[in-house]
Amino acid sequence: MAFLRSPFVGDPPPTLRNGRALIRVPDMADYEQWAALRAQSRDFLTPWEPLWPANDLTRTAFRSRIRQYWRDIDEDLAYPYFIFDRGGEVLVGALTLSNVRRGVAQTATLGYWIGQPHVRKGYMTAAVGLICDFAFRHLGLHRVEAACLPHNVPSIGLLHKCGFAYEGQARGYLKIAGEWRDHLLFARLSG
Repeated sequence: MAFLRSPFVGDPPPTLRNGRALIRVPDMADYEQWAALRAQSRDFLTPWEPLWPANDLTRTAFRSRIRQYWRDIDEDLAYPYFIFDRGGEVLVGALTLSNVRRGVAQTATLGYWIGQPHVRKGYMTAAVGLICDFAFRHLGLHRVEAACLPHNVPSIGLLHKCGFAYEGQARGYLKIAGEWRDHLLFARLSG
């Protein structure tokens, strides 16, 4: 019954592409590019993310991350994707549909990051469009939610551009850079 579980158990979710970007499920072969991009973008990313563990960029930690990704996919809990340039060669960022809820909700939460060298080049806009189409068409979800810090003007603009509507503010919503922070809440509905 696809309504209650992942349609991808044992198989990878599809690779998706449009004229600007390609997104696919990460694998171990991505480690070098991922670690290099995250390290290069660390100062840019850390104000917007949870604290990074001390071993975050190690191959061992990445291997554990990949294993968790596959457990989440198999259990229909989350769908992680890496974002590449149009040719699929250069890693530019990542996005994840997480907290997938079935039954009467049919909802997931969107999270994303982009490497500093690739900011404002259209990759994230293209990738969010692809992942929302995936959520609505492939997963049969009705709603995709997203949250961002109130002063993250680029993220607010991205969400509006991608069809998300502002829904309110949540106090102490996520622990970012070691502190519980208020977030603005957005959502996009299917159809």
